[in-house]
Amino acid sequence: MEDKNKQPVDVDIDEVNDNQENVIEEVTEEIIEDETLKEYPMIPLRGLSVFPNMVLHFDIGREKSINALEKAMVMNQHIFLVSQKDDNTDLPTPEDFYHVGTVGKIKQMLKLPGDSIRVLVEGVCRGRIEEILFEVPYFKCKVRILEEADATAEDPEAEALMRTVLSSFDEYININQNLSPEVFASVVTIEDPGRMADMIGSHMEIRLEDKQQLLEILDPKERLEKLNEILIREIEILNIEQDISSKVKSQINKNQREYYLREQMRAIQEELGVTEDVEDEIAGFREQLDALELSDKTKEKIEKEISRFSKMQPSSAEATVSRNYIETILSLPWNKSSEDNIDLNKAQEILNEDHYGLDKVKERVLEYLAVIRLSEAIKGPILCLVGPPGVGKTSIARSVARSINREFVRMALGGVRDEAEIRGHRRTYIGAIPGRIISAIKDSGVNNPVFLFDEVDKIGADYKGDPASALLEVLDPEQNKDFTDHYLEVPFDLSKVMFITTANTTDTIPGPLLDRMEVIEVSGYTEEEKLNIAEKYLVPKQIKENGLAAKNISFTEKGIRDLINYYTRESGVRNLEREIGNICRKVARNVVCGDDKKVSVTGKKVVDFLGKHKFRYDTIKGETEVGVTTGLAWTRVGGDTLFIETTAVPGSGKLVLTGQLGDVMQESAKAGVSYIRSAAGRLKIDEDFYKKCDLHIHIPEGAVPKDGPSAGVTMCTAIISTLTDIPVRKDVAMTGEITLRGKVLPVGGIREKVLAAHRAGIRKVLLPKENEADIQDIPEAVRNDMEFVLIKNVNDALKQVLVKDTKHENQ
Repeated sequence: MEDKNKQPVDVDIDEVNDNQENVIEEVTEEIIEDETLKEYPMIPLRGLSVFPNMVLHFDIGREKSINALEKAMVMNQHIFLVSQKDDNTDLPTPEDFYHVGTVGKIKQMLKLPGDSIRVLVEGVCRGRIEEILFEVPYFKCKVRILEEADATAEDPEAEALMRTVLSSFDEYININQNLSPEVFASVVTIEDPGRMADMIGSHMEIRLEDKQQLLEILDPKERLEKLNEILIREIEILNIEQDISSKVKSQINKNQREYYLREQMRAIQEELGVTEDVEDEIAGFREQLDALELSDKTKEKIEKEISRFSKMQPSSAEATVSRNYIETILSLPWNKSSEDNIDLNKAQEILNEDHYGLDKVKERVLEYLAVIRLSEAIKGPILCLVGPPGVGKTSIARSVARSINREFVRMALGGVRDEAEIRGHRRTYIGAIPGRIISAIKDSGVNNPVFLFDEVDKIGADYKGDPASALLEVLDPEQNKDFTDHYLEVPFDLSKVMFITTANTTDTIPGPLLDRMEVIEVSGYTEEEKLNIAEKYLVPKQIKENGLAAKNISFTEKGIRDLINYYTRESGVRNLEREIGNICRKVARNVVCGDDKKVSVTGKKVVDFLGKHKFRYDTIKGETEVGVTTGLAWTRVGGDTLFIETTAVPGSGKLVLTGQLGDVMQESAKAGVSYIRSAAGRLKIDEDFYKKCDLHIHIPEGAVPKDGPSAGVTMCTAIISTLTDIPVRKDVAMTGEITLRGKVLPVGGIREKVLAAHRAGIRKVLLPKENEADIQDIPEAVRNDMEFVLIKNVNDALKQVLVKDTKHENQ
């Protein structure tokens, strides 16, 4: 139907009529030379299409439409009818309606209550708007009368199409209960193909866009083809609807049968005196609710759910869902908290007892606890412990909880891809449960535990949502006091929870999430630190866990050092503990078999128990070589030395890079070659070297991906050594990135890199000048045993590593 509510118009119609009457009459009476071009008042219809030879009625109420209708009645009772594209548009403009419509003749009009008019019209012919003459006080336009292509029922193709359409329409009527069989009887007698298509299209319950397509097609045969496509699609949809309706009806019958059987069962139970204590259960729920100190809104929500549950059949599926929800929400620790006992001396004692070293981390944790004690609130940055695996990030969080007498809760985020893991499932889903945060707090029994989000850098995201974005609310002290789980549908206060997160790297943590956290770097352990940790913590722990005693086994310092250097390669001590446990199990087996002789685990015994060495650390051996330099790299398992080999062979100037180099290292190599080309004269290198030879840069251990801005100066030095045929000292390691001007830029991971060099027997390291402050982070024992040379450019590095004086001038 068209408009049913009259909308006000800003223009004063009477004033416009007075001022423009002569103009309108002149336009109306204008003689048009083209007989197919005529002028008509126009009415945009909402949700309605009119076809030629079609008689129908509709109501109008908009002022413009009433003015157009009155003007058409004064003239020749002809009016142009088009369809609006959007039914919700009350004041349409020319862009809001289709420009192909139907010229209609007004048969009858009847005024209805409410200033609306019911109009009976008959479609005459198709037309297309060529020009909008004016829009106020009504739409008036020039309309091109559209002539249809010739087609008769005698045309075999047209007749075949008519039969096909009639067959499909007959099937459509049989399926669609809204159309009577008399409609088909009125259509089957039509012999004109175009008129048949229009008549069928007008009776079908299809989208307005489909009817408009039929109206715009002038070729009758093409119109029949389009109509047949629409009929086939609608028949398929109706068949699907019938299948769905049949299934729903079957399910309803099944539910009625189950309800009847349950009522019978309940009556039998009452006769036997066996009754469900549902009333007692509901009373218990209300007692628990009254005991909780909740907000009025939350209490009202729970009370409403209890009332719903009381009206359900106890054995129904809906009652089970409702019961689970009520039990979950009432079992949450809304008002129960652990009593804080923040004693900094005790906290420091516990941290030292559980962890060796990590002085900076312990200091920052103690500062954090001191602020909490003074402010009596946890508002502030969320601590994020970042470091390689096995350095004790999780155990630090556990120690924090123990030091302040709070419950400890851990949630691993590695591989979490579903937002529902954080926020929970909505109860509309079958098997819905709360999110893991609410579930963990429920299990802890208090509303202020120490909550650890482990591996926050390994959160994923897919079509189910972005868990990292959901964590923004959880980790924001200004927002988490009203955290709403999708399952609970009521806010729960997380502001009392002490959140701590861990990560191996910050590179994969989304920026907004990282911004809410304070990053504390937990670096890897030195060999000496690992030795102390093993002697004080790991060895006693594994001896006890494997049922041994001090009389059965002991570890020498040499044995532990061999375990550290040749059987593990890590920044932490996780694999070291695993290997110690492996030895303890072998000794336990011998004890059970009767060999109770005490075993002293020396370096030789380690090989006997664990076999040949699993790892080797690069050590400085052999003579100095041309084109081989020693670099330093930082990986997630700590620092490592990096031997870079370069060779030049006759060729056309190609640069070959092998050894699984990442994009950054490849760019560093190219930058180094460009620098050497620009400084070839000063370096006494053939300026045409890039035309005469190919350079091949290779980094051994190619199975390990290598990337990062740290090997630029190392690769550049190796290439210069190759092109000048000057050997490079093997006992000097270097790190730093270079520019095209040969300057050495600062890099990260200095502590881990220097430790790797020290472990490999290197006692001289070249570092970028701007990394001078990082030397203080290196353990004092290592720092005193090594020589550090600060370099500003490549020439400084060449002076230190080339075996003979290159006599290059300063750059």
